[in-house]
Amino acid sequence: MSPPRLRLVLLAAGGSTRMRGGDKLLEEVEGLPLIRRQVLAMQAAGLGPVAVTLPPDRPQRVAALEGLDVECLTIGEAAEGMSASLKGAARWAEGSALLLAPADMPELTAEDFRRLAAGYDGARPLRATAEDGTPGHPVIFPPALLPLFAGLGGDDGARSILKAHPPRLIALPGQRAVTDLDTPEDWAAWRGRSGGQPPHPRDI
Repeated sequence: MSPPRLRLVLLAAGGSTRMRGGDKLLEEVEGLPLIRRQVLAMQAAGLGPVAVTLPPDRPQRVAALEGLDVECLTIGEAAEGMSASLKGAARWAEGSALLLAPADMPELTAEDFRRLAAGYDGARPLRATAEDGTPGHPVIFPPALLPLFAGLGGDDGARSILKAHPPRLIALPGQRAVTDLDTPEDWAAWRGRSGGQPPHPRDI
């Protein structure tokens, strides 16, 4: 059976404030700005249309997506926290299942998105975990839950929704589902471990 059609959103409207002047989403991974690499991975999964949430004040991120068939969702209230991006994503995906992934996770691949989609049963949220079971991302939300995003606030993400509607869990290899890089030190340590490349074959 083929994976279900989804709408996929890369969450990229954060301020990158812990990078001390840099932008983590423009860091190079496999020769590409991270934000572009992740959009290409989502598109290569072949699961449905892809959108990116973006802040209004980061034109370099928009430029990094030039030439890609991707919907750019400008989040005017991005400074209010993650909830603003989630609301925008839910509005865009209304009526469809929604796969959400933060943009600062450089080890996620098209294979991972396909694995998650193949495990989605259409009834409950589905959340990726690390190999050891630690909850992470991406997460798929069924269409019936998307109206709940309108009630989110601040920077807590969709935790309240996942608490009220416990997700099924599916493990991705290694630490792919929990490796996010927020600081220059995070990036340096990751590159030291991986030689600057994700520790698995490229799949975008």
